[in-house]
This record gives sequence, C-alpha cells and structure tokens, in this order.
Amino acid sequence: MLFFSYFKELVGKEVTVELKNDLAIRGTLHSVDQYLNIKLENTRVVDQDKYPHMAYTANTGVFGFQLSVGVWGLCRSMD
Repeated sequence: MLFFSYFKELVGKEVTVELKNDLAIRGTLHSVDQYLNIKLENTRVVDQDKYPHMAYTANTGVFGFQLSVGVWGLCRSMD
C-alpha cells in the first residue's frame, strides 16, 4: 500500500516510468489502482530513436507487473 499511496499523490502530474523491457515512458499520470496498474495521458517515449513505433501513442495503460523493479526511483514528478 505504500507505493499505491505514493502514486495516488502523483495523479495529475507528469511522471516518467520505466518498464521491464527498458522502455521509458513520460506522461501525465491519469489513474492508478491497488495493483499499480497505471494510465498515462499525453505520453511520449524518452528514447524515440530506439522505439520509433511508440512515437504516435497518446494515452497508455501499463499493468503493474510490467513496471521495472527500479521504477520507484525512476518514477518522479517532472514539476
């Protein structure tokens, strides 16, 4: 519940999350649930040269199990 509470405080703010496949996505945190499934709006990929197929995504949903183990240090508010 500690991480869930932390993410709930970030709703509406711009964050960066890193997935297990090393894909980093930046966007506005729209929602999060108790399983740490998250929805991001206005998303963009941090390294678009490496992931050009992700350049045209606007809204993204991420299942909690896809988040990298180190995401807690990498998920940060951009404000």
